[in-house]
Amino acid sequence: MQSAALASQTARATSWPGRAMSGLVVLFMVFDGIIHLAKPTPVVDAFAQLGVPLHLSVGIAIVELACTLLYAIPHTSVLGALLLTAYLGGATAIQIRAEAGWFPIVFPALLGALLWGGLALRDARVLALVAPNGSANR
Repeated sequence: MQSAALASQTARATSWPGRAMSGLVVLFMVFDGIIHLAKPTPVVDAFAQLGVPLHLSVGIAIVELACTLLYAIPHTSVLGALLLTAYLGGATAIQIRAEAGWFPIVFPALLGALLWGGLALRDARVLALVAPNGSANR
């Protein structure tokens, strides 16, 4: 009985930092999706610099927002995380192809680490994958 209570306390304690980390990812991705829909001058300039046709902005935004929605819903969060990881990998590839600076190349990977870290802290199944052999319950 005590181990169940301890596990419950541990789950509650790790879920708040996980929710905060995931919330930051969701806020950034929603902001990014919205500006892709609105197409302000910085987005137009970035698409031109990266060599991506501007008419793809809306499609990219829809995919980004759909993946973010899946990530935000607890029952589909793992699927959303996988899809967002693929999306961020594409963002990294575009930045490398355009020979961007180090920050635009590394930022998607940092966001992906925050994404998976937040998910691991709020989902025991993901944490068990990262910390096998029961070390997640200690």
